[in-house]
Amino acid sequence: MKHVNSILALSLLLLLAGCNGNEQTTGELITVDVTAKYPFKELVLQDFMDVEYVPLETTEEFLCQGFVQDVTENYIVVRNFSRTGDIFIFDRQGKAVKRINRVGQGGEEYVLLLETIYDEENDDLYANDLRKLMVYDKDGNYKRHLKARENGTYEFVRNFNQDYLLCYDGYINNDGETNGQNVLLISKQDGTPRTIEIPFDKAISTAVISKTFQPGVTWGIEPESNYPFIPYQRDKWVIFEPSSDTLYTLFPDFSKKPFIVREPSIQDMNPEVFLFLSLITERYYFMETLKKEYDFADKKGFPSTNLVYDKQENKIYRCLVHNGDYNIKEEVKMNYYPINHNIASCHIIPAHELVVAYQKGWLKEGRLKEIAATLNEEDNPVLMFYKQKK
Repeated sequence: MKHVNSILALSLLLLLAGCNGNEQTTGELITVDVTAKYPFKELVLQDFMDVEYVPLETTEEFLCQGFVQDVTENYIVVRNFSRTGDIFIFDRQGKAVKRINRVGQGGEEYVLLLETIYDEENDDLYANDLRKLMVYDKDGNYKRHLKARENGTYEFVRNFNQDYLLCYDGYINNDGETNGQNVLLISKQDGTPRTIEIPFDKAISTAVISKTFQPGVTWGIEPESNYPFIPYQRDKWVIFEPSSDTLYTLFPDFSKKPFIVREPSIQDMNPEVFLFLSLITERYYFMETLKKEYDFADKKGFPSTNLVYDKQENKIYRCLVHNGDYNIKEEVKMNYYPINHNIASCHIIPAHELVVAYQKGWLKEGRLKEIAATLNEEDNPVLMFYKQKK
């Protein structure tokens, strides 16, 4: 029988596709009813976030899909959605710097590249190979590796501080069971794990498991927008465990504090409706409710609703966000891959889409239009960084 962890790569490739707005809070604690039908609100991204556009240089050696993994003071680290094993490093203006590929079976290589982050201060480039973290320098030279904890598979890794990585253990067995307490701090030197305890009654996985879709094979798939860590303010993170009704703020001293509470309890729902947090600004907290349902035959499921909590109004809305650099209503999603405390998230704009937008006159005067005027359809994508307003 096929182990569900061996098909997590498949799940990552499958793209996912009433009440009033008043919300009860206690101090800073927010309560969200995942079954409520909230009123609707439209927003313009540039009204509450700074936006930076970076075109990635296109050369014969540097052809990539632009899946941003990390952004440091001087570099942008990118990989492909397809798992070629390539790691592309660009400078902050998008100029190509280095292409690394260490795919292989050797002790200094990775088999499956899930993600990569860069600790620029220590020149440590971490490549997540599910059961171990390979560590290279910026030129791809091997430095060391960190093994995952026993029966662990690290699915989401972030740079926490000088000594620790923040990791999520994404292990799921054929029955949809997890390791329980999955939020970990990992020593950068030897991989020793330190568990961040989150209280809950019964462990619940976000994965949908099927043993009947293909007899003799266990299939499993998870929603792509399930991000366990969201950067918050200057040095904190909001951490998420699907088995818990509470999302917590994790502080630099490893302490935690309740941040958002969902209702009804996830422990009382079947099928479960999860509450995912995706991006936090000074005024808005962007979230998503997602139902744990998936049809393997149709490759459809995980019905979801985009929500935003307006801190100023103390209300929750269903929401739609537009890009203010377009003359048309161009939607931008707020549940893209979270990056770090300086770059909250990144939207990838394919070059061919920008070429069409330029030709049709959909772009307003400004940086994006200037970039679009120089592109051809085969170029690398343009990165759209969401940054906290200064």
